[in-house]
Amino acid sequence: MAIDFEIPEFIQQQQMMVQYIAETTMRPYSRDLDENEHQRPTQFIEQIWPILKEQQKSTLKKLTEASSAEKSDKPKRPSVTYLRLMLLVEMLSWGDAGIYLSLPSAALGGAAIEAVGTTEQKIQFLTRFAEGDQPAWGAMAMTEPGAGSDTSAIQTTAVFDENTNEWILNGEKIFCTSGRLALEESNGLVIVWATLDKKSGRAGMKPFVVEAGTPGVTVVKSEIKHGIRASDTAAIVFQNARLPADHILGSPDVGSAGDKGFKGAMATFDASRPLVAAGALGIGRAALEFVKETLAKEGIEIPYGAPYHKLTAVQRDVMDMEADLKAAYLLTLRAISQLDAKQSNALEASMAKVKAGKAVTRVTQKAVEILGPMGYSREWLVEKWMRDGRINSIYEGTDQINTLIVARRLLDYTRKELS
Repeated sequence: MAIDFEIPEFIQQQQMMVQYIAETTMRPYSRDLDENEHQRPTQFIEQIWPILKEQQKSTLKKLTEASSAEKSDKPKRPSVTYLRLMLLVEMLSWGDAGIYLSLPSAALGGAAIEAVGTTEQKIQFLTRFAEGDQPAWGAMAMTEPGAGSDTSAIQTTAVFDENTNEWILNGEKIFCTSGRLALEESNGLVIVWATLDKKSGRAGMKPFVVEAGTPGVTVVKSEIKHGIRASDTAAIVFQNARLPADHILGSPDVGSAGDKGFKGAMATFDASRPLVAAGALGIGRAALEFVKETLAKEGIEIPYGAPYHKLTAVQRDVMDMEADLKAAYLLTLRAISQLDAKQSNALEASMAKVKAGKAVTRVTQKAVEILGPMGYSREWLVEKWMRDGRINSIYEGTDQINTLIVARRLLDYTRKELS
């Protein structure tokens, strides 16, 4: 598959606008919102919501035009929906990753709806993120106290009540990004993964749309975190929460032909992991640029054309940092391009996620090391970027899990053969 490295002009214009917002209304508040973890960054929503809403509009337009495009003989123009989103996430994370994660968007909830829902459900539930004046938050709830990487251990149950034509959810979810915002702000929703049949393991998993204000749904805790502290990370309890029958995404039949239960969950991650990688790239770029600017003030430049053996240790470190981020960027661009081309990207999504997670960890740690005591102090944001970057090797599948996925696909091994 050919990849076009040229960024369309309209996306470049969007990037300039987002960079201005990141510089003027995100960076100045980074330290304050890091110190005051559960304070909501309301000052940014008014400025960024129109851009995020426009991004979701393009997704909806693509969905509504899909059927007519299939019937048309006209050649289809390549989509750049995910490329646009990737660069938006990278720039917002460059501004502040924690603030970006708390901004209104369909987020992981939208990714799950797109991966598993019918066309009608996609339009029904995603419209709120593209229309109206009120911001809306989306989230996804999968992790549980006893089920992290092993999704087959999920205990949250969904039982159908034929008398009322409703689904009844019971269970607990933890580490749900934007969970409180999605459930306590009007018009939000959370995609909750529950099991219809525990004996069926992963095959029994199904996603359900839980909307804000649903009785029996309680946010019981907001996590205190090491990094991305401005973001909202919640624990949620479901006690006989009743949902309309049509709020199950896809088919309710376990193991039926075309069933997207567990496969749908994995398809969600195939879409979200490259975006997590993009967030890591933004944090890493922030740290790298700050290091280069600080060194330049001290008269230390990076002579890119000089032989490697003539470079100082610091100059070599900076070049290695740049090479790490560039490699991660190219892997991420590959995975994103496949998404836009509607090609399978499970291997590339995991590769990009692992590489970007490792790169941002190395780059931010090296940035703190190069800058010495000031890099470690809270006077500069470098130590914060080091803390923010660490999450990228943990959420959306740890590095170890994603490395397993890569190995299985490269070696053509099953889950039982390589675990």
